[in-house]
Amino acid sequence: MKDRLWVFGYGSLIWDPCFEVERQVLARLDGWRRSFCMTSMRYRGTPEAPGLVLALDRAEGAACHGVAFLVREGTEDAALAALRERELFSNAYHEVRLPLAQPQVTALTYVIDPDHMQYCLHDPETQARMIAGAAGVRGPNRDYLMNTVQHLDTLGIPDADLHDLAMRVRELLP
Repeated sequence: MKDRLWVFGYGSLIWDPCFEVERQVLARLDGWRRSFCMTSMRYRGTPEAPGLVLALDRAEGAACHGVAFLVREGTEDAALAALRERELFSNAYHEVRLPLAQPQVTALTYVIDPDHMQYCLHDPETQARMIAGAAGVRGPNRDYLMNTVQHLDTLGIPDADLHDLAMRVRELLP
């Protein structure tokens, strides 16, 4: 029997998957955290005003709650091509297959390369200023944050750090 392709979504894939989904379930990936630790100079920012996007950053004792997507059978090659075009254009992510704690499947996901030049760790105020002032080919960086927060809330996935960041960004907007 052929193994099915599962994809773990923790950011924009939750609200904008780029492949055909057969089924989706709430998921948990242990040992990783959702973090605005990757600069974006294309999709959500520019070289002059970089934005920030979410990445999975390894963190001992952490757990990232998101969505496990089962790719529609027969569309796996198209899904992989779309994901690679979207996620691997700058080589800041590694494509890996990791075991999810819930559901108990192995899922394809994209994790940050901490040695890549786009990897960054900023305090919440700096993150808010960058997100409030950046836009790229896929739109304003703040929309990326707000859409992620809204969809996590709809799914019942709490993320206090993202709520705090969204509040900080709203305070900076005119």
